[in-house]
Amino acid sequence: MVETTKVEGEKDEHKVKVFTLSTCAWCKKTKRLLEEEGIEYEYVDIDLLEGGDRKEVMEEFKEFNPKKNCPTIVVDEGETVIVGYMEDKIKEVLC
Repeated sequence: MVETTKVEGEKDEHKVKVFTLSTCAWCKKTKRLLEEEGIEYEYVDIDLLEGGDRKEVMEEFKEFNPKKNCPTIVVDEGETVIVGYMEDKIKEVLC
């Protein structure tokens, strides 16, 4: 199991995992929005992984988003998946 980075927040009623790239402006904007809204989440910067860890994360990532666009926000183990920076959708689902 590849370790993710957890960001604490007051709103923790959903399990939120974000697949990101460390260099992606939209990924950074998504993280900032989640933090501003006080949403607890975990994320993994796919481009910073190597070898088996990267392969493992890519397999999981493809389950939720076969096109592998970033950011991809997975809510409650895939009950909802938001692809891209969709501020209104993120707020609707998580706020």
